[in-house]
This record gives sequence, structure tokens and C-alpha cells, in this order.
Amino acid sequence: MIIDIHGHYTTAPPALKQFRDAQLDGERAALAPVTDDELRESVEGNQLRVLRERGGDLMLFSPKASGMEHHVADAGVANAWARASNDLVHRVAELYPEHFAAVAQLPQTPEGNLGGVTAEIRRTVGELGFVGVNLNPDPSGTWAGKPITDESWFGVYEVLTELDVPAMVHVSTACNPNHHTLGAHYLNADTSVFTQLLESKLFDRFPGLRLVIPHGGGAVPYHWGRYRGLAMRNGWRDPAELLPNVFFDTCVYHQPGIDLLLDVLPAKNVLFASEMLGAVRGADPETGIAWDDTLQYVDRAGLAGEDLAAVYEDNARRVYPRLDRRLAAAGR
Repeated sequence: MIIDIHGHYTTAPPALKQFRDAQLDGERAALAPVTDDELRESVEGNQLRVLRERGGDLMLFSPKASGMEHHVADAGVANAWARASNDLVHRVAELYPEHFAAVAQLPQTPEGNLGGVTAEIRRTVGELGFVGVNLNPDPSGTWAGKPITDESWFGVYEVLTELDVPAMVHVSTACNPNHHTLGAHYLNADTSVFTQLLESKLFDRFPGLRLVIPHGGGAVPYHWGRYRGLAMRNGWRDPAELLPNVFFDTCVYHQPGIDLLLDVLPAKNVLFASEMLGAVRGADPETGIAWDDTLQYVDRAGLAGEDLAAVYEDNARRVYPRLDRRLAAAGR
């Protein structure tokens, strides 16, 4: 089985955007009814088609990342927006249980909204059967908040470990025009979060917490030696000591990048992902391969049988145990 752990609902029906626009205009907004046929139309020619064409089996599916917009400060607005977005993702996963498993957006705000965040984790994971969540390390969109290792985040980690569910560390829209959301902000976040973890003892406090850093970890694999040197200089733990708790995906869109990722990091810490129909679309004119067809890059990376199986399936089932139980119950 090939499990893609990083997919976003970038093709949601127009009613969702209309609801969001009304929210941001200060209206008392409500999501207009969305039919099952509209949901089917939104994915059958898009993520579901591409998944099948490329040989994938199942995708972890979450709301559009840049649309989470956690910089909007109103907690009530954030709660309603996350609920509406998550409910549509849940319905897609219910319509296509063999191909999609739901991952939640959280109603974060620059001030935290801890009560709303933990309530939505319990609702989506505990009640609706979501297998993971996306956690924004920079709700302000300007890096004005505290690092994810600060104790102000601990209430979220307590619920995640209680429910035994991982978080993908994924920012949303950048509010600083110096940082392009897709080309800089996302990758800066991946790199910054790893450094925050390296400086901290977060996993001493939460040994069962599992975090997935997307986009191949940003600059982490490329600068692994720098992190080792900084750790020795500053008396931090070696970066390899984070690996029982920190994992990386394969959303890297060229062969040399995938090769480096899999050369630097153990195969047991890399989970297959594509973020298809997301940040980068179209094909590389030099190779003819779609930028986000990461399956082709991983296939060409020269992994041995067990390591390849780990990247494509086994790691996802281990890091996302609720997904594993769901698949096992279905005989998969």
C-alpha cells in the first residue's frame, strides 16, 4: 500500500470560500448546504483522480493550509471556520473511506485560543475519527508568538498525547510581504521549528508526542552538519536524539532533493507525501515529471525493499496509529 500523508482540500466547493468571505466581512455567516454530489465532483477529477493515476492508495486529507488563516484574531470566527472546514473534509473521507483519511485544521489564533483548539481536537479525533491534526507554529503569520516548545503550548500536547495522535507542523498564510507564503514562509517554518526542538527538552516532558515536519524538513537535511555542530557548541542534544519523536515527509520536488533527504535521514523517519494540487503544479520541463509526483522520485532513490516499504506504508501506520487501526479493521 502507498499512503500519502500530506494532502489538502484545495478544491473545496465554492460555498466554503463564500462562507469565509462573509466571515471576514464581519457578517453573521453560515455555510450554505453542500451536497454529496458537489463533494464528489470536487475530488473525483482532482485529488482522487491523480492519486489513482500515480499509483497511490490512500491520502491523509486536511483543509487548505494557506486558508487556515490563523492570524484572524477572533476566536469565535476561528472556531466556526475550523469546524466548517473539518466537517467537509470528514464528509469526503466518509464518501471515499478507501482513499481518504481526515486530518484536522485547528482554530488557532495569535492569542492561542487553547480551549477552542483542544475542543476541536477532541471533536475531530475523538468523535469523528480523524487520524491527525495540523498545528501552526506561527498563528500570527509574522512570528510574533512564542516557540512551540514554550509551556503555553503544553495544553495542546497533553491532549495529543492522551489521544495518541500526531501533529503535522504546518504554517498558514504569511502576513509579512517579505516572506512568500509558499516559497519562503512554509520552508522557514519547517527549519525554525526543528531548531526550536533542538534547543529544548520538550520530548523529556512529552515522550509520546510525535511531530511531522513537512516539505522534507525545509533546510534540515541540507544543513544536518550545521545542526550537529551547533548542538556540540551549545550543549544541546545531538539532532539524532530528536528522531524518535520527529518525522519528515517527501514533499520535495526534484530528484537530488529526495536523494539527499533519504541519504541524511533514516528511512524510518521519512513518510511518503506529495501535497498534490498544492503549492507547485505542472511538470518539470527538463524531466517531464510532475513536480508533485514524488512517487517517481522516491522510486528512483535506490531504497532497499524494507526501507521502501517503510517510507510508503509502514512509517505512516506507526506514526498515525489511529490510521493503522482503521486500516486493520478494514482488512488492509
